[in-house]
Amino acid sequence: MTRLMYQGVADVEDTSLAAASQSTAHDSRSADDDPKLREECGVVAIHGHPDAARQTYLALYALQHRGQESAGIATADGQRLANIKGMGLVSEIFTDDVLQKLPGSMAIGHTRYSTTGDSALLNAQPIRVESTKGLIAIAHNGNLVHLGNLRTKLERAGAFFQTTSDSEIIVQLIGHSKAGTLVDAIADSLSQVEGAFSIVMMTRDRVFAARDPRGFRPLSMGRIKNPDGPDTIVFASETCAFDLLRAEYERDVLPGELVMVTQDGVTSRQYSTGVSQSSCIFEHVYFARPDSRIFGRWVQESRDQMGRQLARESGVPADVIVPVPDSGVTAALGYAEESGIPFRFGLIRNHYVGRTFIEPEQRVRDFGVKLKLNPVRNLLEGKRVVLIDDSIIRGTTSRKIVRMVRGAGAKEVHLRISCPPTISPCFYGVDTPSKRDLIAANQSIEEIRQYIEADSLAYLSLDGMLKCCDSSESNGYCVACYTGNYPTQWVDVDEILPAAAMT
Repeated sequence: MTRLMYQGVADVEDTSLAAASQSTAHDSRSADDDPKLREECGVVAIHGHPDAARQTYLALYALQHRGQESAGIATADGQRLANIKGMGLVSEIFTDDVLQKLPGSMAIGHTRYSTTGDSALLNAQPIRVESTKGLIAIAHNGNLVHLGNLRTKLERAGAFFQTTSDSEIIVQLIGHSKAGTLVDAIADSLSQVEGAFSIVMMTRDRVFAARDPRGFRPLSMGRIKNPDGPDTIVFASETCAFDLLRAEYERDVLPGELVMVTQDGVTSRQYSTGVSQSSCIFEHVYFARPDSRIFGRWVQESRDQMGRQLARESGVPADVIVPVPDSGVTAALGYAEESGIPFRFGLIRNHYVGRTFIEPEQRVRDFGVKLKLNPVRNLLEGKRVVLIDDSIIRGTTSRKIVRMVRGAGAKEVHLRISCPPTISPCFYGVDTPSKRDLIAANQSIEEIRQYIEADSLAYLSLDGMLKCCDSSESNGYCVACYTGNYPTQWVDVDEILPAAAMT
């Protein structure tokens, strides 16, 4: 049974902080694994629905790809603010019995993969904090930078931190703000933090949504029209969540905007202006679902164009185009159409592989990849194959896949990547390995080709990728992972000395 943390739930004793801090997630990844880059979370908010918890559950289900480590839902009914969260998948945590413990017409939800803070139940979100401005719950997508001084300053002012998550700093700033109203305190607090954040917050009677001034992470607003009363307002990291709720996409929350929803309707204010937009382009490359509209553009369209541009830039004579499922599928379709080479699902993905599994002895070579992917021999044997994938991080998985395809009888294996080489880590909410572990930061493209044992290797150009994502002054992107040029100042965690070494 999934272990849950209860806060403010009727007829259920609150989980102690000590007990929650001892509950950690099991991580089956080893140092040899080469997982895809991970987006650390998705957020949802609902205002004005009689079954807000269930609506939030459905939206989180649609956002499960953004984080599979923990999930939580907080609800409010004007008087009580209840919060339940646990480690694991949304469907594992929120059974019917659990959802019935979350009454109210307002809710916020979160599904998480940790980047800042431990993987403990304590750091699962939403985070619920009793502050001088009242009871507040927050769910955060992104990563804040330069937090050390802020945290120290708040602790000296009497703040008691329940978690090691950076998200709690925002709530503590709100509680210690000298602003007269809650909305002014929130705006004041958001203007003090730097980094990436798309957040949803809730008090006993209001819902808030906000994005950082640069708009790193996505956050959209939708509406469920109710003919018999006020409309339901919905916020979500991706618009694919609206489809499940039958909500109509209304607009994106703007960079630097704070939106408040009450019984009286929706109000908005810009707490920050004049900062260049630098939205994460990897949302279009990999993170977001193809059926989502991100930063005002359909992800499906961006990935299709990336595949076409890749074919134009680095086409090669071949017999078949094969995607590395699932993230390489849309780009491979575009590549195939542009090149005129047939598209085939030459690799089949097992969609029923869980987060953990029992491995045989290590003598079974490349077992992890074989468990998830299996080649279709009759489509590959004797063929010149172009493999399409979205990225190469460490290179170990790419090498295993190339070997697998060649082992199925492919005559040639050409690897094409629908983004530029990843040469720098991300500090804005992406779980990127350090620079020393990024193969493209340390080896040339030819050296990478030799390592992964492909007949040829080519990446999409930076200019080509930006063009495919409709980059412009009004739709600027952060490409720091491909250039090393960061839109904000940052501190490399590898350069921070342990406290003992500084004395």
